[in-house]
Amino acid sequence: MSTIQIAFQIVLMFFVLVSIHEWGHFYFAKRAGILVREFAIGFGPKLFSFKKGETRYTLRLLPIGGFVRMAGEDPEIIQIHPGQTIGVRLMNREITHIYVDQLDRLTDALIGTVEQIDLERDLFIKLNVNEEISRLPVHPQAMMISKGRETQIAPWNRQFGSKTVGQRALSIVAGPVMNFLLAFVLFITVVFMTGIPASVKVSSVNPGSPAEKAGLQAGDIIVSVNHEPIGTDSSKLTSLIKQSVNKPMVWVIERNQEQLRKDITPEDKGGGLVGVVLMHGYRSASPMEGLRYGGVNMVNATVSILDSFAKLATLQFKMEDLGGPVRIVEFTSEQAEAGFAQYIFWAGLLSLYLGLFNLLPFPALDGSRLVFLGFEAIRGKPVDPSRESMVHFVGFAMLMLLMIAVTYNDILRLMKG
Repeated sequence: MSTIQIAFQIVLMFFVLVSIHEWGHFYFAKRAGILVREFAIGFGPKLFSFKKGETRYTLRLLPIGGFVRMAGEDPEIIQIHPGQTIGVRLMNREITHIYVDQLDRLTDALIGTVEQIDLERDLFIKLNVNEEISRLPVHPQAMMISKGRETQIAPWNRQFGSKTVGQRALSIVAGPVMNFLLAFVLFITVVFMTGIPASVKVSSVNPGSPAEKAGLQAGDIIVSVNHEPIGTDSSKLTSLIKQSVNKPMVWVIERNQEQLRKDITPEDKGGGLVGVVLMHGYRSASPMEGLRYGGVNMVNATVSILDSFAKLATLQFKMEDLGGPVRIVEFTSEQAEAGFAQYIFWAGLLSLYLGLFNLLPFPALDGSRLVFLGFEAIRGKPVDPSRESMVHFVGFAMLMLLMIAVTYNDILRLMKG
């Protein structure tokens, strides 16, 4: 597989995983009537952006996540106060544009001093123009222009904080849920691509081993051993072998759709060996089997991920055990080279990990925001937004420090080979 193709698959996977997570936030925020100012993939400086409707879509330099910026979550950047001189442009006696600087360049706008202003509840500006005071209504989608940049105003009913606890919680939890749904779909896809285990087969036979002396061949299907059906349980076969060291065993195998009996006596080596390498035989999965086995894979992966989180929480790890973006990219390239099914499975695993990680009650993550909403539901009033913002800011800084540390560790590991 070419380096360009591998690089494309890596970029595509990260783009899809982050995009579908942020789309979950975006979709349910829009359904609740929240003004979404920005839908961003990545952090840091903008590489590319365009605006569609009320939302600006951006691609940023650092591929370590993304965000959906909703009105009211952060303090609005532009503030206008009584006594300030501004310019306004009207359409049908309603303000559609508000200019806060570069007023000398305006040719077809009213210039005046703000006497009173409300851009959240009543939507009006009381403007003094040449000692004549007018109370002008403001359009709910009016634009504020500062230094040539437009920012849409956010009336209270379009802000995140105006919505019910349930609507806000849904817009937050939807991101991880979309990752769970994607993971489930990918795990099911892998089942249909690879099939499901149908038998235990002989992959290879060691020369001079009891298996070769008994006449076993690569490709033989093991039907039963000592009258015990094997089915797809290779661990059962291994256990039976270990229990029969230096004792004759009766194997029934299937070769070319014909069943044959083979007498094999395991050697007393390593607790019992017959000299075969085993593998599973697969068959196509039915739709219901695809759902069931996809679900089993997802449950098993979830248990494994949660176990790793528990080890992190109890400090049962070494720094060398942690991996950052560099190691993830390295391992993703290995999975892409291993085949499309392996690549899809790894993408499903990462999507599941991303969803579970974001639900951790750690500041700056979705789980922490849900905790604050839980406090609000219990107390009947929200936590002070400035305090909550500070908690999330500190948490984000800690996550960035951890990211830098594990990335440094990854680079050292690569340099050491």
